[in-house]
Amino acid sequence: MTSLYDFTVSDQADQPVSLKDYKGKVVLIVNTATGCGLTPQYQGLQELYDKYKDQGFEILDFPCNQFMGQAPGSAEEINTFCTLNYQTTFPRFAKIKVNGKEAEPLFDWLKKEKSGPLGARIEWNFAKFLINREGKVVERFSSKTDPLKLEEAINTLLHN
Repeated sequence: MTSLYDFTVSDQADQPVSLKDYKGKVVLIVNTATGCGLTPQYQGLQELYDKYKDQGFEILDFPCNQFMGQAPGSAEEINTFCTLNYQTTFPRFAKIKVNGKEAEPLFDWLKKEKSGPLGARIEWNFAKFLINREGKVVERFSSKTDPLKLEEAINTLLHN
């Protein structure tokens, strides 16, 4: 796999979505959880999305229950929580695993492209990968990085 566009993932209804649909956009991929101490990052993610979506920016939200069971519930329950508490409007996909033998292939590729604090493993909920308009990973941000601190990097990619 050489770019984001080589992957197909499942939406929340378990239907395939080709990531070619995001060709030419700047994309932020995040593994999320609704019951995590970092869950308030949804607010910053939504602020970024509102500010830049009309300029070709997308956020792809992948709920992950792999870290201490902090993303329990069905897709509907997760959507309801995110909509009611954070008014999220960016695309959310099927719940996945990001580490181990059952990891989503997209996340295996992301980790291979940009390792993080734990090398090739995702350290926690809300790890963030920034993808340029050519579908290449340009930066990885820690789970603890406030989404609003990504604004300069996003802006740079949108205007290059």
